[in-house]
Amino acid sequence: MFLGQTQSTVENGRLPFPTNFKEYITGGVYVTQGFDQNVLVLTATAFQELYERIVSLNMANPAARMLQRLILGSASFLEVGEKQLIQLPEALMKYAGLSSEAVIVGQGDYMEVWSPSQWKMQQQQIVDALASNADHFAGLIITTRSRQNSI
Repeated sequence: MFLGQTQSTVENGRLPFPTNFKEYITGGVYVTQGFDQNVLVLTATAFQELYERIVSLNMANPAARMLQRLILGSASFLEVGEKQLIQLPEALMKYAGLSSEAVIVGQGDYMEVWSPSQWKMQQQQIVDALASNADHFAGLIITTRSRQNSI
Protein backbone atom coordinates (compact mmCIF):
# COMPACT_ATOMS: atom_id res chain seq x y z
CA MET A 1 0.00 0.00 0.00
CA PHE A 2 1.18 3.52 -0.79
CA LEU A 3 0.96 5.51 2.44
CA GLY A 4 2.44 8.74 3.78
CA GLN A 5 4.15 11.57 2.01
CA THR A 6 7.72 12.39 1.18
CA GLN A 7 9.69 15.18 -0.46
CA SER A 8 11.67 14.15 -3.52
CA THR A 9 14.02 15.80 -5.97
CA VAL A 10 13.33 15.76 -9.69
CA GLU A 11 16.37 15.89 -11.94
CA ASN A 12 15.82 16.20 -15.70
CA GLY A 13 12.33 14.73 -15.28
CA ARG A 14 13.62 11.71 -13.35
CA LEU A 15 11.61 11.05 -10.21
CA PRO A 16 12.91 8.67 -7.52
CA PHE A 17 10.38 6.75 -5.45
CA PRO A 18 10.50 6.43 -1.67
CA THR A 19 12.20 3.19 -0.61
CA ASN A 20 9.07 1.98 1.20
CA PHE A 21 7.20 1.98 -2.16
CA LYS A 22 9.82 -0.20 -3.86
CA GLU A 23 8.02 -3.54 -3.44
CA TYR A 24 4.83 -2.19 -5.04
CA ILE A 25 6.34 -0.77 -8.21
CA THR A 26 8.31 -3.68 -9.64
CA GLY A 27 7.92 -4.03 -13.38
CA GLY A 28 6.74 -0.51 -14.05
CA VAL A 29 3.98 1.97 -13.37
CA TYR A 30 1.34 3.92 -15.24
CA VAL A 31 1.32 7.70 -14.95
CA THR A 32 -1.47 10.04 -15.95
CA GLN A 33 -2.97 13.43 -15.20
CA GLY A 34 -4.60 13.74 -11.81
CA PHE A 35 -7.75 15.69 -11.07
CA ASP A 36 -6.06 18.42 -9.04
CA GLN A 37 -3.06 19.55 -11.13
CA ASN A 38 -1.01 16.57 -10.00
CA VAL A 39 0.27 13.34 -11.52
CA LEU A 40 -1.26 9.97 -10.64
CA VAL A 41 1.11 6.99 -10.44
CA LEU A 42 -0.57 3.58 -10.50
CA THR A 43 0.58 0.00 -10.44
CA ALA A 44 -0.41 -2.12 -13.44
CA THR A 45 -3.16 -3.78 -11.39
CA ALA A 46 -4.64 -0.46 -10.20
CA PHE A 47 -4.45 1.04 -13.69
CA GLN A 48 -6.13 -2.02 -15.24
CA GLU A 49 -9.03 -1.72 -12.81
CA LEU A 50 -9.36 2.01 -13.49
CA TYR A 51 -9.17 1.38 -17.24
CA GLU A 52 -11.93 -1.25 -17.11
CA ARG A 53 -14.20 1.09 -15.19
CA ILE A 54 -13.58 4.02 -17.52
CA VAL A 55 -14.14 2.08 -20.76
CA SER A 56 -17.33 0.54 -19.35
CA LEU A 57 -18.91 4.01 -19.04
CA ASN A 58 -21.48 5.14 -21.60
CA MET A 59 -19.44 6.78 -24.34
CA ALA A 60 -22.49 8.81 -25.39
CA ASN A 61 -22.18 10.67 -22.09
CA PRO A 62 -20.01 13.81 -22.54
CA ALA A 63 -18.63 13.56 -18.97
CA ALA A 64 -17.57 9.94 -19.59
CA ARG A 65 -15.75 10.97 -22.78
CA MET A 66 -14.04 13.82 -20.96
CA LEU A 67 -12.91 11.48 -18.16
CA GLN A 68 -11.60 9.02 -20.73
CA ARG A 69 -9.62 11.78 -22.46
CA LEU A 70 -8.26 13.04 -19.15
CA ILE A 71 -7.09 9.68 -17.81
CA LEU A 72 -6.35 7.58 -20.89
CA GLY A 73 -5.31 10.40 -23.20
CA SER A 74 -2.46 11.43 -20.92
CA ALA A 75 -1.45 7.97 -19.65
CA SER A 76 1.93 6.32 -20.19
CA PHE A 77 3.51 3.09 -19.01
CA LEU A 78 6.95 3.71 -17.54
CA GLU A 79 9.66 1.22 -16.69
CA VAL A 80 11.08 1.66 -13.21
CA GLY A 81 14.86 1.87 -13.34
CA GLU A 82 17.15 -0.05 -11.04
CA LYS A 83 17.62 3.08 -8.93
CA GLN A 84 13.82 3.26 -8.47
CA LEU A 85 13.53 6.16 -10.94
CA ILE A 86 10.94 6.93 -13.58
CA GLN A 87 11.26 9.46 -16.38
CA LEU A 88 8.14 11.60 -16.17
CA PRO A 89 6.75 12.76 -19.53
CA GLU A 90 7.35 16.46 -20.14
CA ALA A 91 3.63 17.12 -20.66
CA LEU A 92 2.80 15.72 -17.22
CA MET A 93 5.64 17.67 -15.63
CA LYS A 94 4.26 20.86 -17.14
CA TYR A 95 0.65 20.03 -16.23
CA ALA A 96 1.58 19.48 -12.55
CA GLY A 97 4.00 22.42 -12.39
CA LEU A 98 6.89 20.14 -11.44
CA SER A 99 10.47 21.32 -11.69
CA SER A 100 13.25 20.33 -9.28
CA GLU A 101 11.16 19.27 -6.26
CA ALA A 102 8.10 17.09 -5.79
CA VAL A 103 5.93 15.77 -3.01
CA ILE A 104 4.87 12.13 -3.35
CA VAL A 105 1.64 11.37 -1.48
CA GLY A 106 0.49 7.80 -0.95
CA GLN A 107 -3.19 7.14 -1.60
CA GLY A 108 -3.42 3.43 -0.83
CA ASP A 109 -3.66 1.82 -4.27
CA TYR A 110 -1.89 4.66 -6.05
CA MET A 111 0.21 7.73 -5.35
CA GLU A 112 0.04 11.37 -6.32
CA VAL A 113 2.97 13.56 -7.34
CA TRP A 114 2.57 17.26 -6.53
CA SER A 115 4.65 20.36 -6.92
CA PRO A 116 5.44 21.62 -3.39
CA SER A 117 3.44 24.82 -3.95
CA GLN A 118 0.36 22.96 -5.22
CA TRP A 119 0.59 20.48 -2.33
CA LYS A 120 0.78 23.34 0.16
CA MET A 121 -2.41 24.83 -1.33
CA GLN A 122 -4.08 21.41 -1.21
CA GLN A 123 -3.17 20.99 2.46
CA GLN A 124 -4.63 24.43 3.21
CA GLN A 125 -7.87 23.49 1.44
CA ILE A 126 -8.13 20.40 3.63
CA VAL A 127 -7.55 22.43 6.81
CA ASP A 128 -10.04 25.10 5.69
CA ALA A 129 -12.71 22.50 4.87
CA LEU A 130 -12.35 20.85 8.26
CA ALA A 131 -12.30 24.15 10.14
CA SER A 132 -15.33 25.61 8.35
CA ASN A 133 -17.52 22.53 8.38
CA ALA A 134 -17.09 19.88 11.03
CA ASP A 135 -19.67 17.70 9.24
CA HIS A 136 -17.85 17.91 5.89
CA PHE A 137 -17.18 14.16 5.77
CA ALA A 138 -20.34 13.04 7.58
CA GLY A 139 -22.07 12.00 4.35
CA LEU A 140 -19.29 9.59 3.43
CA ILE A 141 -19.38 5.99 4.57
CA ILE A 142 -15.97 5.49 6.13
CA THR A 143 -15.38 2.24 7.98
CA THR A 144 -12.51 -0.06 8.77
CA ARG A 145 -14.66 -3.08 8.01
CA SER A 146 -16.69 -4.19 5.06
CA ARG A 147 -20.31 -3.06 5.25
CA GLN A 148 -21.34 -6.67 4.73
CA ASN A 149 -19.93 -7.51 8.15
CA SER A 150 -21.53 -4.54 9.88
CA ILE A 151 -24.41 -4.98 12.26
